[in-house]
Order: sequence, then C-alpha cells, then structure tokens
Amino acid sequence: MKNNSEDTIVISAVGVVSSIGNTTETFWQSLLAGKSNFALLERRGRGEQKFIGAELQDFVPPPQLKQQRIRDACLSAQVAVCVIEQAMQQAKLKNDCAQTGLIIGGTNIAQREQRLMWQKYQERPNFIRPSYARNFLDTDICGVCTQIFGIRGFAYTIGGASSSGQLAVIQAVNAVKLKQVETCIAVGALIDLSELELQAFQSVGAMVSKEQCSSPQQGCCPFDQGHQGFVYGENCAALVIETEQSARKRGATPLVKITGTAITMDANRETNPSLDGEIKAMQKALVQANWGASTIDYVNPHGTGSIMGDETELKALREVGLTHAYINTTKSITGHGLTAAGAVEIAATVLQLQHQQLHPSRNLQNPTAKDFHWVKDKPLLQEVRRAISISLGFGGINTAVCLERYTS
Repeated sequence: MKNNSEDTIVISAVGVVSSIGNTTETFWQSLLAGKSNFALLERRGRGEQKFIGAELQDFVPPPQLKQQRIRDACLSAQVAVCVIEQAMQQAKLKNDCAQTGLIIGGTNIAQREQRLMWQKYQERPNFIRPSYARNFLDTDICGVCTQIFGIRGFAYTIGGASSSGQLAVIQAVNAVKLKQVETCIAVGALIDLSELELQAFQSVGAMVSKEQCSSPQQGCCPFDQGHQGFVYGENCAALVIETEQSARKRGATPLVKITGTAITMDANRETNPSLDGEIKAMQKALVQANWGASTIDYVNPHGTGSIMGDETELKALREVGLTHAYINTTKSITGHGLTAAGAVEIAATVLQLQHQQLHPSRNLQNPTAKDFHWVKDKPLLQEVRRAISISLGFGGINTAVCLERYTS
C-alpha cells in the first residue's frame, strides 16, 4: 500500500524580505506588532517623493553576488537570492540541486532600473554596457539564482499580474505532483516600479495618492470605509514545496500541507474584478481539498484597499460561505507587492498556522461589512487549522490555495 507521505504536498520552508523585515523572523514579529514602514517613496526613478509606499529598510546585497562575480544583478534578483537562501537553509537543501526546480512569479519586474538605463543612454546608445542584453530579460533572475545555488532541475518565470506569486506556488505544486522535480522553490518576485507605472496605477484609480490620505501611514486601509486604493510595497518571498516524504528524508520539518489549488480566468482584459471568477476559484480549490467551506478557520484575502476590489471580494467570500472564518489584511502592513503579493501572503498564512496567532490589521476601524470575523488592531491567539489564501490579478486572473496546519 502506498505511503500517504508520498502524495502529501507540503511547504517545508519560507524566506521573506519586505519593508517590515529582511528575514522571516523579523517579518513575522513586525506582522504581529502591526508595524509598517509606509512613507514617501525615495528610490531614484520614482518621481522625487510624489508617491507613498513601503520600501525595503537597510537591505544589504547578498555576499554571494560578489563571490559569483555577479555585480550587475538588479534589485529584484538581489532580493530573490536572499529569500531563496533563507528558505534553502530552513529546508536543509544544499547547493548543486539536481532535483530542484525554481519558478519565479512575476514579469516586467525591473521597470525602474530599465527606465534609469534609458534616461542615461538615450543620447548615447552605443555606450550601453553589453550585459544589458541579458539584464533586461526577466529570465536573468533565473540565471542569477540558478548559478548561485546550483539549481539544475528547471527554472522559469511566470506572469499573472498580482496573482503571480500565488501562481508560482500553484505551478510548483503541479511540478512536484508530476514528479518533474523532488523539490520546487516558488518565488514571488519583488517588482521594482518606476514613476511611470506608479503614475499609471494612480491615474487608473487603482493606487491611492498622497493627497487622498492624511499621512502615508493612513493610506493603506483594505476593507475599511476609508479605503481609496492600494499602496505599493516592496517585498518578496520564497517557499520550498515538496512531498512530506521528500522533506523528512532530509530531516526537514514540514510547516503546512497544500491540499487544494485553483486558477480561473474571467475572459476579461480589463482591471475590474469578477464576482463569478473569484467564487469559482475558491470553490474549485475547496473541491480539490475535499473541504467544506464551513471547515475553514481563516481567510487571507487579496484585500488591496480598492473600493470595487474589496467590495467584490467580500461578496465572493460571502457567497462561498466564509463569513464565519477569521480574516485580516496582510497588505495593510506590508503594502501591495503586486507580483510578490501572493507568495508573501502565503508565507504570512504559513506563519500564522505555525504559531496559532493571527496578525492584526492596520487602519481597519470601520469595516465595510459587519458580518465577518475581523482581526482588527491587535493580534489574536486563536486555534486555526485550515486556511484559504486568495490572489487576484489584472486581466481577469483568480487564484486560490488551501493550506492546512501540519501535525506529525
């Protein structure tokens, strides 16, 4: 008879770099404290403090870049190296990974650096450095990470707008189920926006402007009656996905089980959400997990702070039957990492299931719906066994992942 551990898909490690912490532990402690770092954006190429957001604090490029003579890696690649190293250490994975795959969730991730390059060389293109021939490609992040960690299974990038990070996790689950690799690292890449993308998000009405809020700290308020749009945040997460048997073979401790996943499309290129698409994604994930909605203890929502997005998501959760579950807002603390968001929020869900604590929500004073179990301004000690995490992306992309606390 087949051992169940051969079929049980688990997350065995988490690595996080974000505006609230450059390690998984500092990220977790900041989540519990509801500590955020929203301010006027200061990175060169972001419009001289025209926008609010949350940038990395005291981030130092990893020493492996110098050791490997990779000195021109973009910020997104530098951060990816850091989160992968954290995850590999926790999972007890060694370099030279012949049976490890890598999926980077995110496309168009280095827009700010490319804009700076264009500004510098537009009048003298013959002087552009030759390495730009590879650097402008999103796949360069795969090249950097596979070279440093000796990953030889496969590596590719995958785009799903703000669902990219969760989409990478779903594809990693599928790769392990199909035995394409023994272990697969899913990364939600840090998307490095320039002033052009920031202005476009603001112009389309998706991102809150600094004029719309009393202070940068008050701008991000998902599901609160004062919500007016998302606030950008730099973050990135890596998750090691494998079977329970594979993890235990190396002496690694599984953290959570992944029991169901789903992807649905709305057949709609636009930015507006679809109630039907969100409902179907959650329902499909629950069916694959063989769970009833009533068994879910906790929901980690997409929750950006968009008026239409928040309203549609709550309607979908209500329709699926999830008003009884506890719900908080990770983006209210971290900001919206766009391509990274789905992976960062799965990391936050894993940590909450591990520690049996739910992190607070910032700026959630007057929820737009009263019939949900909101976790407001204080962390909550609460037994949570089953959770669902949701990600939604422009272009009609809906994803959902069911996670269960691991008990040996």
